[in-house]
Amino acid sequence: MQRDELTAWLRLTLTPGIGNSSARKLLGAFGLPQAIFEQTNPALQQVVTSAQALALRSEPPDLQALIDSTWAWLQQDAPVGVRRQLATLGDPLYPQALLNLDDPPLMLYLLGSARFQQYEPQAPVKQSQNTTDFIVHPLEIDPRTCLAMVGSRNPTPQGAANARLFAKSIVQAGLTVVSGLALGIDGAAHEGALDAADGQRGVTVAVVGTGLDRVYPKAHRDLAHRIARQGLLVSEYPLGTPPLTANFPKRNRLIAGLAQGTLVVEAALKSGSLITARLSSEQGKEVFAIPGSIHAAQSRGCHALIKQGAKLVESAQDVLEELKWPCSPQVATNFTANNEGKASAADGFYEETGLLLALGFDPVGLEALQARTGFDTPHLQAQLMALELDGLVARLPGGLFQRQGN
Repeated sequence: MQRDELTAWLRLTLTPGIGNSSARKLLGAFGLPQAIFEQTNPALQQVVTSAQALALRSEPPDLQALIDSTWAWLQQDAPVGVRRQLATLGDPLYPQALLNLDDPPLMLYLLGSARFQQYEPQAPVKQSQNTTDFIVHPLEIDPRTCLAMVGSRNPTPQGAANARLFAKSIVQAGLTVVSGLALGIDGAAHEGALDAADGQRGVTVAVVGTGLDRVYPKAHRDLAHRIARQGLLVSEYPLGTPPLTANFPKRNRLIAGLAQGTLVVEAALKSGSLITARLSSEQGKEVFAIPGSIHAAQSRGCHALIKQGAKLVESAQDVLEELKWPCSPQVATNFTANNEGKASAADGFYEETGLLLALGFDPVGLEALQARTGFDTPHLQAQLMALELDGLVARLPGGLFQRQGN
């Protein structure tokens, strides 16, 4: 992209009162952004309101600073194999799947070693031209082979473990995991995908709610760098955009749009993950949900989705079968092996005590366990510590314990 072209696109996105919808109308009428700013006021008013036409005649106050920072970002050296790119409507780099949204972004900022599957350039707003000629590339990500994974920012230990295991199996089956880089389930899903990468690139896509020159949350800085090296970071927001609350629900439409289905791992009733699930359903795509404890607030959103028709899934194989995606024997047994393999060595030791059975799968306190087992406090604490070291039990805030795995 040349600097003058970049200038025109950024000016269009920054013009007050010109949203994505109005911008697409202008592009449809006049072609590229440069041509829009060459039009007379009467010509512009044939497409937009008089107030919008007036705004288009004036340069936004922060434009030059954004042009300079964006141009410098594009030219900046990146780690080997990592690219900084901008994709605009009609650009071969722009994922065609997003063109089907009611509100596709005018521009996408991309950072990573992978890219979206390319297609032959077409006029940016002639949406009747739906024919796509794909160009094969070994590092390309095809939204038709992507699965969105979302969930609570405050998951249970079991929920976080499920996210990692499902994501690992999904990637091993040849799909790409799309999520939002948030704390909790999002981060666990990205980590699971990266753990399964085995040298692959394009294993995960993170759609963020800030400019790509920022990492939010800061705790995921290292994770974001790993994703850039083995996947792709995506944002519709200009560089310098801080983590504004309104931007995160808005970006969820891109998470849903870039995948053929959405898996909600764990979510409360008011979780933003349910927005992603709704958007996925409205786009005619599959919605999956993992059931959890009837006592856990983080499971109630998933249970509500299941009541509304989402597919209940207990393993990655369930997801792959619904998507009619080939499932290798490794994937078919992966989830069970990860959960039961750890338990197999310990089951014999704990079988006589019945502690695993007494724990159940809901969070439980020490007093309740004493009542269920009859063990004295020192003996029970020693057993719980051993289970915790074996990865079979997680210690939760408030003095609670929860069994891990199956």
